Amino acid sequence: GFAIITGSGSGVMEAANKGAKSAGGHSVGLNIQIPLEQKPNKYVDTLLDFRYFFVRKVMFVKYAKAFVIMPGGYGTLDEFTEAINLIQTQRISKFPVVLFGSEYWKGMLDWLRDTVLKNDNISAKDLNIFTLTDSPKETVVIIKKFYEK
Repeated sequence: GFAIITGSGSGVMEAANKGAKSAGGHSVGLNIQIPLEQKPNKYVDTLLDFRYFFVRKVMFVKYAKAFVIMPGGYGTLDEFTEAINLIQTQRISKFPVVLFGSEYWKGMLDWLRDTVLKNDNISAKDLNIFTLTDSPKETVVIIKKFYEK
């Protein structure tokens, strides 16, 4: 029952857009114009192009009902930390943020707990802004449970 919004690229983003489309859902792509010329995938129903990452991030946060953060690079980390920072500082309403892939995110989570929390740069409750899972089904349950409240 949810539309999907991705960065419109290949790989995991394309798989998400394809899954939404095959299930009869709406598929949105927020493409970024970068020198490597990311090409939008063919499963995007609605495509928006952005020159600047910060504008694109605003659109993700403004329209998202949940973030499912898959293993990725700097862009993924930027989008993840933007969302949890806005939730932590109550600039936006809380929504589900799910990190997918415990082995991938383990080092970052250890660092958050053992360094950032230990140095009092975040509180223990800030580690509850997001949830970690390895299960696609659990991801759906987390999101649906949040909206049952």
